Amino acid sequence: MTDEIYDLLIIGGGINGASIARDAAGRGLSVLLCEMGDLAGATSSASSKLIHGGLRYLEQYAFRLVAESLRERRVLLHNAPHIIRPLEFVMPHVPALRPAWMIGVGLWLYDHLGGRHELPRSHSVSLRDSVYGAGLKPGLVKGFVYSDCRVDDARFVVLAAIDAAGQGAAILPRTRCSAARRRGGVWHCVLEGEAGQREIQARALVNAAGPWVEQVIHAVAGANAPAHARLVKGSHIVVPRVHDGAHAMILQNDDRRIIFVIPYEGAFSLIGTTDILCEHGPQPVEISDREVEYLCAAVNRYLARAIGPSDVVWSYAGVRPLYDDGKTDPSTVTRDYVLELDVSGGAAPLLSVFGGKITTARKLAEHALEKLAEGGIGMGAAWTETAPLPGGDMDSFAGFLAALRRDFAALDPAWVEALARRHGTRARAILDGVRGPADLGQSFGGGLYGREVAWLKREEWARDPADILWRRTKCGLHMTAAERAAFEDHFRDQMASSRSG
Repeated sequence: MTDEIYDLLIIGGGINGASIARDAAGRGLSVLLCEMGDLAGATSSASSKLIHGGLRYLEQYAFRLVAESLRERRVLLHNAPHIIRPLEFVMPHVPALRPAWMIGVGLWLYDHLGGRHELPRSHSVSLRDSVYGAGLKPGLVKGFVYSDCRVDDARFVVLAAIDAAGQGAAILPRTRCSAARRRGGVWHCVLEGEAGQREIQARALVNAAGPWVEQVIHAVAGANAPAHARLVKGSHIVVPRVHDGAHAMILQNDDRRIIFVIPYEGAFSLIGTTDILCEHGPQPVEISDREVEYLCAAVNRYLARAIGPSDVVWSYAGVRPLYDDGKTDPSTVTRDYVLELDVSGGAAPLLSVFGGKITTARKLAEHALEKLAEGGIGMGAAWTETAPLPGGDMDSFAGFLAALRRDFAALDPAWVEALARRHGTRARAILDGVRGPADLGQSFGGGLYGREVAWLKREEWARDPADILWRRTKCGLHMTAAERAAFEDHFRDQMASSRSG
């Protein structure tokens, strides 16, 4: 029998699990988070990379979700200005799909549901004589512009986990909870990781396993609680930049879905997403040829220069664990979150998280802890609304970046900005002692250097090449295939050497 006991065991290292761990640890609870893969290794790194209210959710009358999301957009923009920044969207008007008055009313609601304004209000524009028409077919003459924010989703998760660890939480990636059973008023849990098997106890179990939420309820926890997950696959493609200008596009498709075209990593455009029911369970997924063709066809209705599958330089897919509200169309299934608390007549609490989105994860965590308090878990007061995420403690990103570039003038300014975007004020710790490019260590290509790789391994739980190339950074997108292969070989050799040493 183990003497190791925690207030919370959290299963799942996506944005919901990491946000709950952060909030709970800051309230004085002892927390252990386990994740069977890498942090943000599944759904949370496969989003459209937006902090947004969800304009299209207004058509589903999801006013509560939109209002909460818009309020959270403001909170997160203040708390993480390095990884979250404003982004304008232009919607070309196609009268046959939605009348102008309907779009105007929707945008007016969108402007007002979130309360205080910190981003520009929406407005109509001419696409013929403005930058907003860049890259579009000449027959598109009118559009609507509104503002939301972009985010580096995987870094958002990692920063929440870093803050949780700083508050005392134990963060264990690549560690699976293989069994959990209630005995004597607590959960007795078996964890299996790189160091072998260990047993712990927890006063409450939080099931934030995303697509695996039902599997945890029934197979891991052995609970009889009902399960309500609806698994929906969403896929994205990345192509060379399709339009000039800093704005994104939101395009109406003839099936009434919308497709985002977002400037991405400087030289690229991110296009997505699809909505396809997953009938095969929550295993890892990849984009299908049919989805690539769907996304290309959807944007080609608008683009002056058509794209095709051969233009795709990267793609990714994820499974969204939505709450099953009984709707048959995957696009109309609610994106709101549902928290189910199972106390089984006073037994140790099991809290399961269904649904949710990147934007509302901080608020979801607050609501989750309120639920656990109802289940008898005592804790301190909520605190994250005004607390910067690691690296976000700055008055403005522009001011911070200007000072960083001045202090490290010998380094490439564009690379300094990329580092600052990833790490915020923590970039100074990475650059401590650097006088010039030679001090950055081995160059792997794509803006990735040995000094940052060492930091990511030491401070951010990176244990696999993909953790660094595609989640902690997006340097993999800027590298050649040969550079990626060389880095993967180098990284694995280093990890094998460190294990044997």
